[in-house]
Formats: sequence, structure tokens, C-alpha cells
Amino acid sequence: MKSSSDVMPAAVSEATTADSAKWSRLASPDLTMCLVVLIWGGNFAAVKLTLQDLGTLPFLAVRFGVAAILLLVLLRWREGDCRFPTGSFWPFLGFGVIGNTVYQLLFITGLVHTTSANSAAILTTTPVVVALAGGLLGTEKIRRTTWLGLALAMGGIATVMSARGLALSAQTMTGDLLVLSSVFCWTAYVLGIRAWAGRSSALRTTALTTLTGTPGLVLLGLPGLWRIDWFQVRGVAYAGIVYSSVLALVICYLLYNRNVKLIGGVRTTIYGCAIPLVATLIAWPVLGERPVWWQAIGALLIIAGVLVTRR
Repeated sequence: MKSSSDVMPAAVSEATTADSAKWSRLASPDLTMCLVVLIWGGNFAAVKLTLQDLGTLPFLAVRFGVAAILLLVLLRWREGDCRFPTGSFWPFLGFGVIGNTVYQLLFITGLVHTTSANSAAILTTTPVVVALAGGLLGTEKIRRTTWLGLALAMGGIATVMSARGLALSAQTMTGDLLVLSSVFCWTAYVLGIRAWAGRSSALRTTALTTLTGTPGLVLLGLPGLWRIDWFQVRGVAYAGIVYSSVLALVICYLLYNRNVKLIGGVRTTIYGCAIPLVATLIAWPVLGERPVWWQAIGALLIIAGVLVTRR
């Protein structure tokens, strides 16, 4: 006959296993990337409101400064130190500069010289660029279903973005090229951190690449930061800083990098195709931009593309 002391450990073990399985389902790549898409879709509005009070470079300096500090504190708390893994300093420095410093500068500068519709459409080509680059380098396995999913998603993007008014002209060419350059920077970042899968945790990779990408942005933003009267900054701008730093950078970068390690760069970036859709839905109640019926068709194509790619 078993004593209570024999039964209790087994019961605790079963409960722990059940909790772990429940957490694994909640933290699945599909659910976490849906959360990332929702946050990044809302980040456009948060950034737009914040930039009314802060200039572009000061905003980037504050945003990445806050995110880097939070990530280092979290890394110290969870893993005990903030050291670079052996042989990772120069690779992580390169990933941070390319994926954060250069990427942000190219994208923000490009956005100033082109339309938001153009920039959003160009950014959503990232999964295709990642797939092509990863296939050429041999770091990503590209199957027929992957190409089919990419084709469906890109068709959905074209449908959604056509309703938002793409504008191709000589005036937007400079901005379009800058935003396109930022796509290649992000591709290099994604494939770079993919190569470190298994050698560094997602938290450590995210924290240290954010750290190495922050100094350049802070130095560029310092002159503007000195000129800001922080007592005149509205509460909505402070809320925008928190949203874009804590949610859009810390939380989303952790989840994004984790999923790149788990399911690969292509299958992670394909979720980004849904960001214009989310941004459109958020603009409906916030900005009064009512969606039209062909945007719903585009949404279905995007969802179908993601589902096919995730098979």
C-alpha cells in the first residue's frame, strides 16, 4: 500500500507536466507570432503619435536605450550574467549594427521620402528575400508549399496595399530604395541569428544584438534630446515610447528571435505579411479609414499563405 508521501510527488509531477504542456501550447510559434503581428501592426499608430512630440532620431535613441536596459536587466535576472558567448562578440556586433542601427536609419529616412503605403508594401517583401537568400546560402529549406504560401501571401498584400494607394514616381524613388535597402539589412539579421540557433538563447541573442545596435542610435539622437522640453511632452507620447520600447522591441524581438531559432527565418517572417492587414483594421476605428471589400479578399489570401507555409 502506497503512503501519502509516495502519492504526492507523483501528483505534483503530473501537475507540473500538465502546466508545462499548457505553457508550450500558449507559447507555440503560431500564437506568439500572432501576438507579434498584432503589436507591430499597432506600432505604426504609436510611433506616429510619439513623433509629433519627439524628432525621429531622439525617438530612436530613447526607444532603443530603454529597450537595451530592460533586456540586459532581464538577461541578468534570468541567466545570471550579460556576457557574450565565446566567439560571438564580432558576429553579434555586426548583427546589432546591421539589424538595428542601419536598418532603423534606412527605414525611417526612407519613410520620410516616400509614402507609408509604399514603405509597407516594400517591407512585406521580406519573406521572399529571406527565402531566396536562405536558399542560396543553404540555411533555409524551401519547399513547394513554402513558395505557394509566399505567392498567396504576396498576392494578398498586393490586394490590400492597392486599396491604400501605392504611388510610384521619381519623387518617391529615393525613399523606396532606402526602404528596400532596409529589407536586405533585416534579412541579414534574421539569417545571422538563425546561424546561432542552439549556441545562444533567444534572450541572450536579443539582448546583446540590441545592446550593440543601440550606441550608434543614441549618439545620433543626443543633439535632439538636449533640445526637447520634457515637461511639454504629452502623456500620449510617453505612452508611445513605452509601447514601442517594451512591447514592440523587448517582447516582440524576444518572441521573433525565439521563433527564428525554432521554425526558421522564412516561416517566421511570413507572418509579417499580415501586418498591413492589422494596420488597416486598426486604422478603421482609430483613423476612420473604412476597409473595402477587396481588402477582405486580400486578408483571406494572406491567411491562406501563412497556413500553407506553416504546414
